[in-house]
Amino acid sequence: MGELDKNDQFKRGLKIRTEVLDAGRVNKAVEEADNDPFLAPFQQAATEWGWGMVWDRPGLDRKVKSMLSVCLLAALDKPVELQHHIDGAITNGCTKEEIREVLLHVSVYAGMPAGLNAARAAKEFFDETEGKS
Repeated sequence: MGELDKNDQFKRGLKIRTEVLDAGRVNKAVEEADNDPFLAPFQQAATEWGWGMVWDRPGLDRKVKSMLSVCLLAALDKPVELQHHIDGAITNGCTKEEIREVLLHVSVYAGMPAGLNAARAAKEFFDETEGKS
C-alpha cells in the first residue's frame, strides 16, 4: 500500500501541478514519496494543500500565480525550485522579458544578492531550454 492518501483534493492538486510543472519530474517525486514514509507527508502537503487548494482557488489566474511563485522563490534564494517555476511560468503564458522584469523587481525589494542569484538561475534555465549550453 502506498504512503500517500490520493483523495479528491490530492488528485485535483496533482492534475494542476502536472499541468503547470514538468509532469515527469512531478510524477517521479510523487512516486518516490508514495514508497517513502518520510517523504510522503511533504508531497501530500505540497500536492493536496499547495496545488489542490491554493492553486485551485479562483481570484488569480495561473499566470499571476506563477509570477508570484517566481518572485517568492527568487526572494527566498531557492534556485532549483525557481527554475522549475520559471518553466511553469512559461507554460502559463509568461514571457522571458516578463520574468526578467519580475526578477529585477525582486532585486529592489528582496535585495540585489537575491535578485542576482535569481537572474543567474533564470539565465541558466533559458540557456538550457533555448539550447545554448
